[in-house]
Amino acid sequence: MKMADGKEDPAVFTSTSLPSDPRLLATVTNAYLGTRVYRDILHINGVYNGAVGDTHRADIPSPVNVRMMVPGADSLAETFTLNTRTGTFSHVLQATDYGATHQIYAHHSLVHLMAFSITIWRSAHTTQPITVQLQTPFVPESQDLDLNQGPDFQGAHYVYGKTLVPEVEGGPRPTVHMLWTPVPQTLTLCGEERERSWEFLTAVAESEEEAKRSYSEGLALVTAGSLHSSHVHAWAMLWRGCCVDLDGPLPLRQALYGCLYYLLSAIPPRGNPGFLFHGISPGGLSNGTQGEDYWGHVFWDQDTWMFPNILLFYPEAARAILEYRIRTLEGALRNAQEQGYKGAKFPWESAATGREVCPEEIYGAQEIHITGDVLMAFEQYYCTTQDQKLFREDGGWKLVDAVAQYWCSRMVWSEEEQCYHIKGVMPPDEYHYRVDNSVYTNAVAQRSLNFAADIARDFLIPVPEEWVDCAKKIKVPFDAEKKYHPEYDGYSPGEPVKQADVVLLGFPLMHPMSSEVRRNDLEMYESVTELDGPAMTWSMFAVGWLELKEVQRAQSQLNKCFSNITEPFKIWVENSDGSGAVNFLTGMGGFLQAVLFGYTGFRITRSSLRFNPALPNDINKLKVTGVSYFGNKLKFTFAKEEIRIKVIESRQDPLAPPLEAVLEQSGQRFPLREGQSISIPMAAGWIQRSSTEIF
Repeated sequence: MKMADGKEDPAVFTSTSLPSDPRLLATVTNAYLGTRVYRDILHINGVYNGAVGDTHRADIPSPVNVRMMVPGADSLAETFTLNTRTGTFSHVLQATDYGATHQIYAHHSLVHLMAFSITIWRSAHTTQPITVQLQTPFVPESQDLDLNQGPDFQGAHYVYGKTLVPEVEGGPRPTVHMLWTPVPQTLTLCGEERERSWEFLTAVAESEEEAKRSYSEGLALVTAGSLHSSHVHAWAMLWRGCCVDLDGPLPLRQALYGCLYYLLSAIPPRGNPGFLFHGISPGGLSNGTQGEDYWGHVFWDQDTWMFPNILLFYPEAARAILEYRIRTLEGALRNAQEQGYKGAKFPWESAATGREVCPEEIYGAQEIHITGDVLMAFEQYYCTTQDQKLFREDGGWKLVDAVAQYWCSRMVWSEEEQCYHIKGVMPPDEYHYRVDNSVYTNAVAQRSLNFAADIARDFLIPVPEEWVDCAKKIKVPFDAEKKYHPEYDGYSPGEPVKQADVVLLGFPLMHPMSSEVRRNDLEMYESVTELDGPAMTWSMFAVGWLELKEVQRAQSQLNKCFSNITEPFKIWVENSDGSGAVNFLTGMGGFLQAVLFGYTGFRITRSSLRFNPALPNDINKLKVTGVSYFGNKLKFTFAKEEIRIKVIESRQDPLAPPLEAVLEQSGQRFPLREGQSISIPMAAGWIQRSSTEIF
């Protein structure tokens, strides 16, 4: 698709054919409902069926699985388009004197609605009826729900039913209610009509009342002719508050729009605080049926790989992710207790309750870094929002306290080394297990304890001596001779590694180390990391090289990611050979971080948002619009010679101190006032709250 200036629009993906592998079809999802186009099932956020390791997203039969055809027509031009700007998938059939368009979308702001429309039009000189056939393989049955038929409602069919098996004994078995507009086998544009549209709604909710209310609201918008335009408006507002664009190669721009579209599709809409969010799985809501995409479970993929990007633009959506962890704290407390420890141990795989639902016991028992990963997301959120209410009133402090207790109880004192050890773990590199002192696990535990102590001090809560002692004396393996971090006690250089592990110490952990050590870690592990491993790995190597201003080395790492992006709809696969999860949001999250935290050098600290940009030669300009910091929205423009920073929206609180930009080298301070732009040299600095107003 071409833009006004004649250039190809990087946000619109068009093809004349569909991929042969149906897993690679575009997805249409919102925070509550999701499907792949032309798939016979859809999923609901948080609705699972099956016990413990068998629990998976419940398959709901999909009334939007409709394929449009014109039988017997000659020379039809056919296109399939995913427009990421409008969150809409369309299929167009075009003959010389007529055409038909099929649009499918999950409504972004009315999250209980999915819809599709068929529009047929003709050119002026024809009058014969035009008939479009609709293939609708829909059958109102599910392997996961006990579905019953209810009475029709406002012209819609109605089914409802409970999931069959709870996650844990006595656990919830939600009821699903679904209303949908019946779909005829054919639609005809009569001879006297020039153009006509038909709209079809599907409303899904966990109460009859909500399903009917949503369906009625959708019908009213259809009558007013504004159902699709209200969805498009919601997406326009979403993009307005969050945009990453660059003057650079088209494939990179397309990859960015694709990643942002699929990730933004998964987050709760703005201004909907009552909406209960159930987290984001590696393959999103379009996937997660039994045996697919990790059954729709939630991993560290959400907290470590996706969350920082969401936080940077939409702190309220980031808060909803943290609220999911708070609501599942009870399950995490039980997990720790069952393993003989205090506090809370978050599950390696989480679904509805927070109990461990990983089908293989080893991961739940040993891959314990997840608990620190969860807390790091809380820390990043606190540092950029200072939202004390989440911690004081909404359960955040209880979670922080429980995680700190867990880490202290998981450590053992080594008399020989005079420090604390964490034994018998699996690091992020899953090729190794039952190892002692995984450097990443221990460093993230240390960070958890430091954050817990900091927040206790902020809230004037006495800090337990044990937290300070364990944080100070935990072993973080380091080879002083070779000046690098061994992955764990006994790691031999050259041993193969599955995915990014030690390199995560530099970012996102920001564990203190010299540039020399950072370089040695990158070089040591780059050569031994599995080339066909998970897609997010190379992004983190790229961030490391960008930190060291080795821009071309960074690019060679980031370029590896492109083998995980499939055509034509930019769906990511977990592994470059096509195996693993599809619509792999984890890989997309890593890729976005390489741009949003790599090219820009953004780092979230206790007192500031740091920047230290490094742009590759083929990128002349990078614009990041909508960066959220203490309730303000900022726009950064990084060019070869300068950085421009503008406050595009500022918080309403008149007592809040304004922001300022500070240059690292000179200490020069630049006040940031709403609507005004400042220009500074392309160098390191930070944004902070102004200590005194400067005139």
